[in-house]
Amino acid sequence: MAEDGVKSESPVQQGTESGGQRTESGGQRTGGDDGEAAAENQTLSKRQRKKLLKQQKWEEERELRKQRRKERKQQRRLQRLNHQDEEGGDHQGARKRLRREVTPSSLRLVLDCSFDSLMLMKDVSKLHKQIQRCYAENRRALHPVQLYLTSLGGQLKQSMDEKDKGWVNWKDITIKTEHYSEVMAKEELVYLTSDSPNVLEELDPKKAYIIGGLVDHNHHKGITFEKAKELGIEHAQLPLSSFVKMNSRKVLAVNHVFEIILAYLEKGSWQEAFFTVLPQRKGAVAVKKGKEEEEDEEEEEDSDSDSDPDTTEQTEKS
Repeated sequence: MAEDGVKSESPVQQGTESGGQRTESGGQRTGGDDGEAAAENQTLSKRQRKKLLKQQKWEEERELRKQRRKERKQQRRLQRLNHQDEEGGDHQGARKRLRREVTPSSLRLVLDCSFDSLMLMKDVSKLHKQIQRCYAENRRALHPVQLYLTSLGGQLKQSMDEKDKGWVNWKDITIKTEHYSEVMAKEELVYLTSDSPNVLEELDPKKAYIIGGLVDHNHHKGITFEKAKELGIEHAQLPLSSFVKMNSRKVLAVNHVFEIILAYLEKGSWQEAFFTVLPQRKGAVAVKKGKEEEEDEEEEEDSDSDSDPDTTEQTEKS
């Protein structure tokens, strides 16, 4: 009987022992959940722990940084106000007056982009930059013109889409895929080309002046002049030779022609316009007439006035 009692106690004791083990193991699981963060910290490397602490500190100081930014902004604002008070508000007033003095011109300038197929992609990229310059200069001009971009397509449009996606939001510009002859009346058009025998003395606000959008390094010499004659429209060259002597050829970049016209509208002088815009590398020097040249011109005028009218007409035609 005693042995049976001992045997009967063994399962209980074993159950108790096994239950104790389950309880102990269960306690270990609970302790593992509570100390999960500590365990993770132990598994992190020193660099990772440092990075984590830095991130925590950054989050804790977020509001402090925000407050400091606000204080610096208020300080800069006070400094600007004090500076304006010292100058009597003239600076800000001058800026506002300059904006009000901008007077748009009725003159139309057309950038002809119909030569796309004659250019390499690298030259198309240069033309793209020149057009960007024209647009920017017109936006800040004292007398901005009515700017047109015609025959847009091909490589040029591809370049603009890839390198300047904001062009679709340009303001104060008319962009057309059509040729300029389809946009404006033929009798209003004047093609600006250095090959024309006609010299432009003044700008007619009723006319639309065309600038050829071509960067070809003189590979297609005279093409804009031939196009103008082919379409039967007026053509002329800027009075460059009357005011400027240059070391290089007198064919100018698209943006230079555009900027010269803007400068002429502002200054009212071709000579000032040329020397304001022309780059130094062109070696531009003002044309100066000596006394002997002036006397020769006077003698020629006198001789012309005494000559036969038919002869004079013949000379003028030649």
